[in-house]
Amino acid sequence: YHAGLLSLAALSTADDDALVAHCEAVAARIPVVGFYLQPSVGGRRLPYSFWRRFAEIPNVVAIKMAPFNRYQTLDVVRAVMDAGRDDIALYTGNDDNIVADLVTAFPGGGGRVRRVCGGLLGHWAVWTSGAVRLLAQCQAAAAAPAVPAALLATGVEVTDANAAFFDAANGFAGCIAGIHEVLRRQGLLETIRCLDAHEVLSPGQVEEIDRVYRAYPHLADDAFVAEHLDTWLA
Repeated sequence: YHAGLLSLAALSTADDDALVAHCEAVAARIPVVGFYLQPSVGGRRLPYSFWRRFAEIPNVVAIKMAPFNRYQTLDVVRAVMDAGRDDIALYTGNDDNIVADLVTAFPGGGGRVRRVCGGLLGHWAVWTSGAVRLLAQCQAAAAAPAVPAALLATGVEVTDANAAFFDAANGFAGCIAGIHEVLRRQGLLETIRCLDAHEVLSPGQVEEIDRVYRAYPHLADDAFVAEHLDTWLA
């Protein structure tokens, strides 16, 4: 492996000193990608003070920001800039704000800015060919003088689709099953069964997935999957 994505969810009560020591120990063995996972799906609150010290670990190469919270996302960006780490790549995991993250120049004072270079997203497990096109559009827009209003509107559509896939209405209880349901509809999975028998679709989630399919057919890639399905499953 080139690097390891390091979750701190298991250290739910550790203070900054213990967290940083743990991260340093892992980084001594393998380059580390930090992971800010939202608490509603098993993550924990990680303050600016932690991220500032984390960014000083030499073998940190990237951070996946997925707190689903703008304030906490800014904590990470500011900490990386304050540490002077231009070599740490920033990735968005904020499925509720993908486009905004990808097109924004995050200011850090003194004329400094940082940009998110890509995404590590649950949504991109489905409708993936469209996600590839969306990333290219966002990167082109970020390099242009202005971001098209239509692209920002697409960002809202993607967020709405994610709400259905990840079951935001029920605290993300059906997030894995929701992704499986889309893959099942496309023929990539036979069932939506998960290793954990309690990971199932929430009441009303199928109807929400039906709704976003109807509302945003241009985001779906069912035709692309169907074209390649026989080859992939051969």
